[in-house]
Amino acid sequence: MSVLLETSAGDITIDIFVDEAPKCCTNFLKLCKIKYYNYSPAYNVRKNFSFQTGDPIGPESKDSDGGSSIWAVPDGSTKRPSKRDKVTFQPEMSKKRKHSERGTVSMATSQSKSNPDERLASSQFIITLGENVEQLDGNAAIFGEVVEGFDALEKINNAFVDQSGRPLQDIRILHTVVLDDPFDDPAGISEPPQSPLPSAEQRATVRIAHDEALEENNDPEQLEKIRREREARAQALTLELIGDLPFAEVTPPEQILFVCKLNPVTRDEDLELIFSRFGKILSCEVIRDKKSGDSLQYAFIEFGNKEDCERAYFKTQGVLIDDHRIHVDFSQSVSKLSNDWRSSTNSKTARSRGGFGGIEGLEKRRQYRGADGGRQRGDNYDYVFDREERRRQEKKNTENQRPRSRSRSPYRADRHDRQRDDGLRSRDYDDRKRDDGRRRRSRERYPDDRRRRSRS
Repeated sequence: MSVLLETSAGDITIDIFVDEAPKCCTNFLKLCKIKYYNYSPAYNVRKNFSFQTGDPIGPESKDSDGGSSIWAVPDGSTKRPSKRDKVTFQPEMSKKRKHSERGTVSMATSQSKSNPDERLASSQFIITLGENVEQLDGNAAIFGEVVEGFDALEKINNAFVDQSGRPLQDIRILHTVVLDDPFDDPAGISEPPQSPLPSAEQRATVRIAHDEALEENNDPEQLEKIRREREARAQALTLELIGDLPFAEVTPPEQILFVCKLNPVTRDEDLELIFSRFGKILSCEVIRDKKSGDSLQYAFIEFGNKEDCERAYFKTQGVLIDDHRIHVDFSQSVSKLSNDWRSSTNSKTARSRGGFGGIEGLEKRRQYRGADGGRQRGDNYDYVFDREERRRQEKKNTENQRPRSRSRSPYRADRHDRQRDDGLRSRDYDDRKRDDGRRRRSRERYPDDRRRRSRS
């Protein structure tokens, strides 16, 4: 069983699986029969994935109701259903068939409000534009496949679309032809004698008509100009993003001349002397190699005003300077502006942040721990420095009080001092003990001297 869709992108022939999905196939065949899909737009086009259609007016229109099934008995011309309670139906969700092939056709479904495990469909259907579209498995009810018209699918796949996936130039179903229909018609529907004209609601959704001829510019020079402008714009945006330009639309100054084809011996003073007769010169610089200092044979001359620069441009083109015929043009460089902008920005940033990359002499960061300004240092309410800073300060104080120690660490210096003090105390103790021993031995040797001293 087959249906032919005549679209603005080409004809598409669909074979449907009447035995596996009779409800979906009946709904699709009968809607095609009453010309319900005529002038329906293609929307939600996702490259190499799928596209969706079947809403006769389009989901972006305020007049759209999302489409209705054939059992709601919609009118082929107005697209309005007669039975609102039968707008949706429960499709067959096949577990055997998957969206593995390009051109798989399935009914778009949504979750039922009354039963989250149930999915409902109306008139919208999906055709895959790529293979192995597993995201649609279990969410869309497969009922057919495309057997002819893959070139039309390729055109839809490569169409220019907006952020919502709608083609910028309309792609629409123009006509539907049922090649074979094995099902009986539901009560109340009738096949129109001819295809109905698009309704007012459908015509209101036209952005660029499918049959509107777009003028193409085939002029090679114009195309090359457009390409260069786009490339320059992209490069300017890149430089703006990395902070090399203040903004992408920056233009070069109008009072700076670019002079090239200079003799390597030509100096800044020579050019300034020659061009100063046209007006006041603010700066004149011959660009030189940074390493060797040799002239690169081009220069930039900045005049005080635009009129002097223009006069110099018209008068000095092709003039001989040091046996070289120079070429003069208006400067296209914005490096000077960029440098000035970066310097200004960096200085402002430096002032607001307390230093751009650090300022010499910047006061060391401190944090006050107590709110009472009358407390003494021994009360542990004082400025708190970094630990490394405290160590350096202690070492400095120690070095000022004693000879410099060989040890570089304050902890090693303190240990050395403690060891030295312990040694001194130990030597004092030994001296006192030695003196006591001498006096005791003296008394033992000369007891009479002791008695004599005591009597006296």
